[in-house]
Amino acid sequence: MNFEKNKFLKSLIFPVSFLSLLWIIEIIQYIFHLNFAFLGIYPLRLKGLIGIITSPLIHENFSHLFSNSIPLLILGTTLFYFYQGISYKIFFYIYLLTGIWVWLGAREAYHIGASGLIYGLASFLFFSGIIRKDFRLLSISLIVAFLYGSAIWGMFPGFFPKKNISWESHLFGAIAGIVLAFYYKNNGPKPKKYSWEYEEEDEEDDDENAYWKINTDNNSINNKHKGNPNNLNEPSKNQNFTNDNNKIKIKYFIKKKSKD
Repeated sequence: MNFEKNKFLKSLIFPVSFLSLLWIIEIIQYIFHLNFAFLGIYPLRLKGLIGIITSPLIHENFSHLFSNSIPLLILGTTLFYFYQGISYKIFFYIYLLTGIWVWLGAREAYHIGASGLIYGLASFLFFSGIIRKDFRLLSISLIVAFLYGSAIWGMFPGFFPKKNISWESHLFGAIAGIVLAFYYKNNGPKPKKYSWEYEEEDEEDDDENAYWKINTDNNSINNKHKGNPNNLNEPSKNQNFTNDNNKIKIKYFIKKKSKD
């Protein structure tokens, strides 16, 4: 229990630290009446390259940041809890791949916010759980689908024509998550083996009629009569030798008895 608790607390460290940074930046913008939107991604412009690193850190207002904070905390903690060995790689690859693809293929505008990262994490957790066929991860996949399943419509511009959202970030983030789920399918958590699986193996080992045991018994019978393959009822040389020994012992016992 203490191990799981410590593991959970450790998995909170990075997501909480990252979220704290986002809130500090937003508070600075608010207090000093600043606008860091120019640090977003502007596609195919040199001035927009810096946004690949900075755009997920910048939000339009507190409402925008708050809507991203809860999903980031839940998905980030889940990633770092179940994928400890590769969690940092997954996080930053989604971070960078989404930014690069937005810079290469999005419409001309400043793209800001961590929503692309959220879509990437949700996509990775969902598809990784399905690929690995792990009951624990499949349950996480179902929770992700239940909580953020409606977010899929955010990847298509026609569903929210009046909202100023970066649907390109959502789409490219989701694609990055799928790609990484397949790429790292052999890394990270291994399927947990449950007690009933071990019981089935033990039952197989205890089966007296198992084919390998039958073969062993047949081989022992064949070896026993190997000395005379034509007549299985006739004793072998080894049997004759043991019988002779028994006769010698009987004679010795009779002689000794007669002397007494």
